[in-house]
Amino acid sequence: MMNRLSQFCALCTILMILSGCSTVTDLITSNLPASHSGRPSIIVSLREQQAYLYRGGYRMASSRISSGREGYRTPIGHFQVIRKDEHHRSSLYGDYVDDSGQVLKANVDSRRDRQPPHSHFVGTSMPYFLEFSPGYGLHQGYLPGVPASHGCIRMPYWKARQFYNIAHIGTPVVVKP
Repeated sequence: MMNRLSQFCALCTILMILSGCSTVTDLITSNLPASHSGRPSIIVSLREQQAYLYRGGYRMASSRISSGREGYRTPIGHFQVIRKDEHHRSSLYGDYVDDSGQVLKANVDSRRDRQPPHSHFVGTSMPYFLEFSPGYGLHQGYLPGVPASHGCIRMPYWKARQFYNIAHIGTPVVVKP
């Protein structure tokens, strides 16, 4: 009897911890079946730090985001998805690593930071990349709660995946201030 009580308490503790976790909410809501059909569109509000996915005029999903920080502003305007890349890597930002994969110099800008001898550049992973303007896109990434990117729009994993799976080349993207 005591063993079952311990198991029940452990399960309740885990559920309480996870219920406050936005990752669990994102996982569940991003895998709900589509209730509307029609053409998708994406609207991003930089002021709200939110992205919205519409289909046939109905909001299908929303996501918190992290957009471009000071000096690396996210472009504002009307765009379209011009490229999709599920396993995209940055061509500018990443790490210099040696042949064994050990990082020799982290968080570099390949245009500005000198490459150490016997190293090569590995771009930062940007999964579920939806490019809407040359060099700018929506993708999975770290969300510190404020604009912090080099201009792209970062989203939680499950939301980036959901937007990626519904959008197609030509999907309208509107980025508002």
